[in-house]
Amino acid sequence: MSVVIITGSSGLIGSDAAEFYVGLGYQVVGIDNNMRQVFFGTEGSTLYNRRRLERKLGSYYKHVDIDIRDIDKVKAVFSPYAKDISLIIHTAAQPSHDWAAGQPITDFTVNALGTLNLLESMRLYCPDAVFIFTSTNKVYGDRPNKLPLVEEESRWEVSPAHPYRNGISEDMSVDQCMHSLFGASKLAADVLVQEYGKYFNFKTVCFRGGVLSGSHQAGVQLHGFINYLMKCVMQNTKYTILGYQGKQVRDVIHSADVIAAFHAFFENPRCGGEVYNIGGARQSNISVLEAIELAQEITGKQLKYEYAEQNRAGDHIWYISDLSKFKAHFPQWNLRYNVRTIMEEIYGQTKM
Repeated sequence: MSVVIITGSSGLIGSDAAEFYVGLGYQVVGIDNNMRQVFFGTEGSTLYNRRRLERKLGSYYKHVDIDIRDIDKVKAVFSPYAKDISLIIHTAAQPSHDWAAGQPITDFTVNALGTLNLLESMRLYCPDAVFIFTSTNKVYGDRPNKLPLVEEESRWEVSPAHPYRNGISEDMSVDQCMHSLFGASKLAADVLVQEYGKYFNFKTVCFRGGVLSGSHQAGVQLHGFINYLMKCVMQNTKYTILGYQGKQVRDVIHSADVIAAFHAFFENPRCGGEVYNIGGARQSNISVLEAIELAQEITGKQLKYEYAEQNRAGDHIWYISDLSKFKAHFPQWNLRYNVRTIMEEIYGQTKM
């Protein structure tokens, strides 16, 4: 039986990917040590997702509780399956700007060293496998903030005459800008994934994600914008807008659309370390102010919120993904969700 290894298997993308590939008949080995609880406290714990997968998927899902920074333990997961491993989906990460600033060594070793350990294990045991890395748009640092932006009533927008009017493409430079320490560690991992593809001619790919969302995400203040906002509305918890007048724009993509993109690449992989921007694009984007209004409309509740003038270091004012490269390579793939349907699903599946 072909094996799929998924890191961060109790998180949003990892857990949904585990269900997807078990549904296709694969044996899934999930790696997750619930370090999200270390990062964000009990509300960030993903143990509930691990238990859900073990209960629902039975023997087709094997959970391994290890730290990906430990190369010997990573090798011990790969070695028994070796060339039976056909796909590695790497979603494990320290995902927060703010947390990284306080613990930069932990952030870098989880994001960069952990990725290197997985790539090297693939090289040793299953070099013909496909390696999919969940990267981030934060690898572009704050360069998107240098775009000619226009302030509108509820959002910032890029100038209609700019080439990025329909979204930011993969040709945006990652140099000479501020990334945040999190962005730097993810960029290091991103470049490693590319290099293993180029140097060894492996089938590796980086998906530089916008806001990845879905009902299985444990949204917290420092990560998981849409899920955390919906949680605040539903639980009557105060929400804090961080800078930019709340007009900062994000594109939001559902985990199912992300996994469909992963699977399209897996079915027709390309060697040489491909890079794709992946997000909601022009079909699914929203500002913080607009998201608050929509959350209130969906739930019928009012959100208590406050405004803090200081934005997060390196945070984007406007970011929308250009999907044209991925769609050109995989024309059968299309977005199925938009931000409204995503927020409605979160509300419907976590209603209190």
